[in-house]
Amino acid sequence: MDTLVLLTLTGLGLGALYFLIASGLALIFGLMDVLNFAHGAFLTVSVYTAWRTAETVGGMPGLLLAAVVGTLTGLLLAAVVELVLIRRLYGRVKEQILVTVGLSLAVPALVQTVWGADARPFPVPDALSGTVGILGARVPVNRFLLIAVALLVLAGIHLFLSRTRYGLIVRAGVEDRAMVTALGIDVTRAFTLVFALGGALAGLAGVLGGLYFGSLSPHQGTSLLVFAFVVVIIGGLVSITSVALSALTVGLVQQYANYYAGGYGDLAVVVLLAAVVLSRPDAGTGSPLTRLRRALTAPRTRSAGGTA
Repeated sequence: MDTLVLLTLTGLGLGALYFLIASGLALIFGLMDVLNFAHGAFLTVSVYTAWRTAETVGGMPGLLLAAVVGTLTGLLLAAVVELVLIRRLYGRVKEQILVTVGLSLAVPALVQTVWGADARPFPVPDALSGTVGILGARVPVNRFLLIAVALLVLAGIHLFLSRTRYGLIVRAGVEDRAMVTALGIDVTRAFTLVFALGGALAGLAGVLGGLYFGSLSPHQGTSLLVFAFVVVIIGGLVSITSVALSALTVGLVQQYANYYAGGYGDLAVVVLLAAVVLSRPDAGTGSPLTRLRRALTAPRTRSAGGTA
């Protein structure tokens, strides 16, 4: 029982981390139709600036300041990328992919040149380095911090999209940008805000990722980005809540499979992704089960000259 509790809460914490990364991806892709492969690069730069801040200040104040610095780093980096590069490429999907993939390769290489390729320990305050007893299991305290932050981010995104003027402008701008512009509304400013918000979420996720794993490396953002894309694909872009549920599912499946299936957590996530994608109905065709039933029950036609 204690093992199951530990795996469940650890999986929820990992799912919360995946959601923090995937939420920024979902915002940028769902609202702006931009597939941002540089999202992991934002995370990498942010976690290194946060690491330097936390080491310099130390303790819980150092971690809080590191969270602010990391979030602002992701925000500013994303805003600069949108203003300089992405703004010229709206509606040009191939060019967007090439630019963001190039950034995802160049930025970690630059970070590796500056700080080296070896993983470095992330400073964890004493208040978050211990464990707490839950039903006989000793669960790391930082798992609960990740879950709490993810819930706050989920509520904040819901409020932004449904209660703020910019959330409405962005959604309307994606549907008909020309019409919104004709109404005298600056859609590009709203797009920059959303892109910067996605970068801020990546920066925050980088800090909490360093806290979760206890270390950081130049390619940490790239590896986490893979699971974030899996979460977005499984959850779809129907709502941010579906992305959150998808992230929790991926985190739990990965943890359970790592323990009960001999370390095949990553493979289990890939199998889950394949099962969801194959079972998802195409537009107007229904699910695979429906198509199979239709094929089996459809009346057969005889050869030429016969009757149906």
